[in-house]
Amino acid sequence: MKVIFPFDAVTQAQLRKVRPRGIWRGASYGWEFPLAAAQHLQLQFGSRFPVQEDLAKWLHWFDHPLPPLPSHRDLVRHADLAQALSDGRSPLPHQRFGARWLLARRGAVLADEMGLGKTLTTLLAARAMRRCADVRVMVVAPVGLHRHWHCEAAALDLSISVHSWARLPKELPPAGTLLVVDEAHFAQSMLARRTQGLLRLARHPRLRAIWMLTGTPMKNGRPDQLFPLLAAIDHPLARDQRAFEQYFCNGHWREQGGRQRWDASGASHLEELRRLTRPLVLHRRKQKLLGLPPKRREHHLVSLADSEARGFDHRLAVVVDDYRHRIRHGLVRSDAESLAVLTAIRQIAAEFKLPAVEQLLLEIRSQDKAVVVFSSFVQPLVLLQQRLGGELLTGRQRPNQRQEAVDRFQAGDSSLLFASYGAGGLGFTLHRARHVVLIERPWTPGDVEQAEDRCHRLGMDGGLTSHWFQLGVADQLVDGLVASKAERIEVLLGPRRIGLERQPLPAMLRRCLQEL
Repeated sequence: MKVIFPFDAVTQAQLRKVRPRGIWRGASYGWEFPLAAAQHLQLQFGSRFPVQEDLAKWLHWFDHPLPPLPSHRDLVRHADLAQALSDGRSPLPHQRFGARWLLARRGAVLADEMGLGKTLTTLLAARAMRRCADVRVMVVAPVGLHRHWHCEAAALDLSISVHSWARLPKELPPAGTLLVVDEAHFAQSMLARRTQGLLRLARHPRLRAIWMLTGTPMKNGRPDQLFPLLAAIDHPLARDQRAFEQYFCNGHWREQGGRQRWDASGASHLEELRRLTRPLVLHRRKQKLLGLPPKRREHHLVSLADSEARGFDHRLAVVVDDYRHRIRHGLVRSDAESLAVLTAIRQIAAEFKLPAVEQLLLEIRSQDKAVVVFSSFVQPLVLLQQRLGGELLTGRQRPNQRQEAVDRFQAGDSSLLFASYGAGGLGFTLHRARHVVLIERPWTPGDVEQAEDRCHRLGMDGGLTSHWFQLGVADQLVDGLVASKAERIEVLLGPRRIGLERQPLPAMLRRCLQEL
């Protein structure tokens, strides 16, 4: 709730005493209070402040809550977890356990690794809740996954409504809603509009339960990216964002461009964060639950001929010299420019790796094995497809065109699939592949795992080999960055206890430029 008023010291002092405590956003934005403070605000200020219509409706619903849901035992009994689906499948043991775990929680994060069947797990629990109460099942998912959700729901004879992240509804039905949020890591920033839209639904008085699904709850290894998920499920840690950032994100004020800015991009006390979030975050690994064929990684260090090396060095020198020139003249004003330089260097390296990648693909195709090739850049993928044929999967295609490309690859019409991380690393099943090639790695370990695990999942026949191509200092820097972020995620979600060391991007880029 927002309380906006012409500033006066008396009202300001009175609002400071309201509990639960509000947050002062400045004279232009007023105060923000949690809905739990509504009764106190109405009693003390109801005669002085007009209440907007939508807030009045929410307050009426809070005064007239929905009847309680049945007990966990009744919900599990109605789940029929041992019953086969209409398509002949039977839920696996870990899926049955996951459904029971969800039914015991009104707010939860199901963070199983990709390929464990989170969709079916969640729908099994949703069907039980639908059978026991007047509940609508609403799913928020990327557009490319809508077909998958409808197919899985049809196998359970369950009616659902599916919405995209770009078009979140503003209200929930009065009867009560179970909200399922797929790829929940899309809500990584509290400032993003889609995160605010999701939190509005998560705090709706007609919400029965909210279950967040993501294989990468802390995608970039930063606890501040976990905060929106905790806020959506109303975890106690998320009641005070500034306190969370100070303690778990090493939050502090720093000077940037002559101004003081709040920096919450660090990480601290991860072991304690892991302990406090474990009751509401379920993270399980495929290897322990399914015994899938092994996934192994092979590193390919690309060596260039003398003429190629001179061309490669010249193109890098042009980018680096221009950046150094801009530094000398005071034109570089933010870390974003450092990132842009590093991205340009990586794109040049991706182009010079193509002959080595093409040679590997020809060897794999001669063995009649299917392979998926990933890159952050579309142009190298287009060039490879033009030379070798196969399917192309990028964000430039419509969702139905992407699905058709995947269907042709899975059906065996083609043994090559070229995909960008953004389009191919999300939601598709590509388990026909025996090899996956990463021309370069994305910035986050979550994206790396997403890409590889499109192929390493239930239904695969044989092991998977992931080929990492590396050329130059920039690739070494990014791979080291991915490894350090993965360690931080491991502290929060994994079984190991390890220490951490972190370098900011500008420092890493300076080291890279020195090497160049």
